[in-house]
Amino acid sequence: MGIDTERDIEANLQIGPTDSGMVRLFVEAGSVEIPMDFEPEEAIEIAEEIRAAAQAAQSVGKKRR
Repeated sequence: MGIDTERDIEANLQIGPTDSGMVRLFVEAGSVEIPMDFEPEEAIEIAEEIRAAAQAAQSVGKKRR
């Protein structure tokens, strides 16, 4: 399975600061809960990667129209 493999799984994503100064991504899918804590600098890098992926996805979407 890769990033392009479709799956029929629902999940919830919550993002927020922790009381210890970290940024938490919290994924919940069924009975599975995955808390992922990042230093603020790491979280900024992740946010930049998400933005770049969204821009790339928009480009692909425009080419298909």
